[in-house]
Amino acid sequence: MGNHSHGSPEDSGTVAKADDVAQDRFPDPGLPPHRPRIADSDPRQAKRHERQVALLFIISIIGTALFFVAYFVLGHLGDMTFAELRVQNAVLGLGTTFAMLGIGVGIVHWAKTLMPDHELVEERHEIRTEEDRQDAVEIIDTIVEESGIKRRPLIRNTLIAAIAVAPIPAIFMFRDLERSGKTAHEMVEQLRHTMWDTGVRLTRDPSGTPIKAADIQIGSAVHVIPEGLNEAENMLNEKAKAVVLVMRMNPADMQISEGREDWHVDGIVAYSKICTHVGCPIALYEQHTHHLLCPCHQSTFDLAQECKVVFGPAGHALPQLPIMVDDEGYLVARSDFHEPVGPSYWERG
Repeated sequence: MGNHSHGSPEDSGTVAKADDVAQDRFPDPGLPPHRPRIADSDPRQAKRHERQVALLFIISIIGTALFFVAYFVLGHLGDMTFAELRVQNAVLGLGTTFAMLGIGVGIVHWAKTLMPDHELVEERHEIRTEEDRQDAVEIIDTIVEESGIKRRPLIRNTLIAAIAVAPIPAIFMFRDLERSGKTAHEMVEQLRHTMWDTGVRLTRDPSGTPIKAADIQIGSAVHVIPEGLNEAENMLNEKAKAVVLVMRMNPADMQISEGREDWHVDGIVAYSKICTHVGCPIALYEQHTHHLLCPCHQSTFDLAQECKVVFGPAGHALPQLPIMVDDEGYLVARSDFHEPVGPSYWERG
């Protein structure tokens, strides 16, 4: 038969053994040869890159200025149409984009073209408190020196200017969240009351067409606004509070709490479409699960349980609008919401 081990991987040398590895270690190849950049040897290229970095910082400043134009000029033209609002939002977004992108891209371009790019290997050493402090100071001094910020005033000054003006839009936006000087209770009351009232018809959004109970089929979801909203003086502000979703489900599947027995019409229910997490508009309805989903942070509300939160960060059920049918068969509100609409961080009483 011969030797069965003859020609096996172990005997043929195709499998490395521990002793072989120990004897034939791979040498450390070390760092690859350093390849200098053009700007390292050509002062004109270095100056060119410096101007490019400064230009990016200037673009950031222009972006901030563009935001201010959209916010203060376009935003104070009086009643704005939806087309004008879209233009304003687009300019606000572009201004913010250029403001942030200019700083970010400028710093990256500065680091890749002008700051030293030599390779460095540091051995790990023991930690000593005083030596660590001295090392940290030395590292910071080295970073400042290698960045060239002292030697390149054009870059330094444009960077400082871009960073200085970039946060200003956020300051004005937060300041304008509430200019009226109202107390927290007064602001909650402002959210508590909407255009809904006894006898106000439910109309389709945005046409304003009244809705009959017979128009709502099981499984359907209709976006609804109060009658007369399109002609209201502060239409956008009122719409932000009053928009609702109207759906119809089998009354046998509904869990109705005490006091809400007459808030629906044969399974037709109306709920605020403003998510109680951070106020995103809810527009997704799953007929089979009776779930309403918020597209922003995936908060999920169970329509069968009076829009109780079953998943996600929302901390409060959606407010329900009590409805009934008038003499002509149209859906109308019984009253306003019984609680403030919107995010649950508002005080509720």
